[in-house]
Amino acid sequence: MHSYYALLALDLANDRVQAAEHERLASLARSGRPARPSIVRRGLAHGTAAISRTAAAATRRLDDCVADDLGRSLALAD
Repeated sequence: MHSYYALLALDLANDRVQAAEHERLASLARSGRPARPSIVRRGLAHGTAAISRTAAAATRRLDDCVADDLGRSLALAD
């Protein structure tokens, strides 16, 4: 019997959380301001971008070295 009331209480709490989230989103939409991404999401995006830029720079350097080596080997073969 008690577990039924516990499940009912959890269901009511879940409904209240969903209603509060709906109201928050509706209020945000009414204000006309865009939602700001969380600090964690923004930090992860900046970190991923930094890794991507570093990988691109390393790839460009490696391509330059390989192209120089290939050019030297072709020049020697002629």
